[in-house]
Amino acid sequence: MRIPSHSAAAEIEIKRSRFIALAKRVDTAGQAKQELKTAWEAYPQASHIVYAFQVGKRGDIFGLSDDGEPHGTAGRPVLEVVKGSGISNLLIMVVRYFGGTKLGTGGLVKAYTSAAQEVLAALPTEELIQKRRFFISLPYSLYEPVHKLLQSHGAEIEGEEFLTEVSLSGNLPQSETDTVQRALLELSAGELELEFVEESL
Repeated sequence: MRIPSHSAAAEIEIKRSRFIALAKRVDTAGQAKQELKTAWEAYPQASHIVYAFQVGKRGDIFGLSDDGEPHGTAGRPVLEVVKGSGISNLLIMVVRYFGGTKLGTGGLVKAYTSAAQEVLAALPTEELIQKRRFFISLPYSLYEPVHKLLQSHGAEIEGEEFLTEVSLSGNLPQSETDTVQRALLELSAGELELEFVEESL
């Protein structure tokens, strides 16, 4: 499974209707709804903003909306493109500005499918790596070597606190957890271990 590494946009025009497709990474259904709200703020005059998304480790959570287009002519075709992409944590929104000419059900399906395919072709992706959220407290004397150790094993350090001890938090690829734990025990003479808070994507 792959995930988006950046956002992408593409635009097509059919019979004077503009279809602006936006692809973004989202990790939850709630984030997808928030992105939709942001899109309406960016395109307040749009006739419709259709969307489809899939999230989860296997892309097994999904949602869609026709946003007032005839049932099955908009959200479903976009979802089919999303599901066929092999990309999880993916939201595609298609902003439509009506050009005055009705496209018919077949024309709408084709237009929304084409817009979704265009933006997908422009979307950069990366391999989905299972990560675990970690936390660790350590003495100042071990800050540098532990920081280097974590980074050398692909950790994303998202939080640092410098109080009586240093606290670090972030995400570590699941495949590296055992190796890092062993290295930490060696480095600290058995004193330090990562605490894992929860699994995340």
